[in-house]
Amino acid sequence: MVGLRPSHGCPFAIRALVTGLGENGIVLVEESTLGASQSLINGDWSWPVHGLRHAPEGDTSGWYVWTGDLSDDPGFFAPLHAAHLIDRCPEVRDLLELPPGSRFLIAPGHRDIWTDESLLDV
Repeated sequence: MVGLRPSHGCPFAIRALVTGLGENGIVLVEESTLGASQSLINGDWSWPVHGLRHAPEGDTSGWYVWTGDLSDDPGFFAPLHAAHLIDRCPEVRDLLELPPGSRFLIAPGHRDIWTDESLLDV
């Protein structure tokens, strides 16, 4: 992810503070990698969808997205390109543009977004 500098007109580009790119760094949302619950990856999921974002690191966006109850099982999350998540759940596309420290909870007719600064201390 570090080093990508698409044009500012790219519809899937977001401005983000990215290690190595500085304050005006650009990241392609659909090219980033995130942690997704096995339920989202396998297509066996139901609403609501939860998300939280730590600071990006390496080639990951810092996002973790899941359905159901959050688990500390090491196999609960697996890497997934954001484009694949957006294919499965298009409602998350604009939410993935939120900065590190953001959280969301969405379901049909419901959208909750808030800041959780403790996510930046991990």
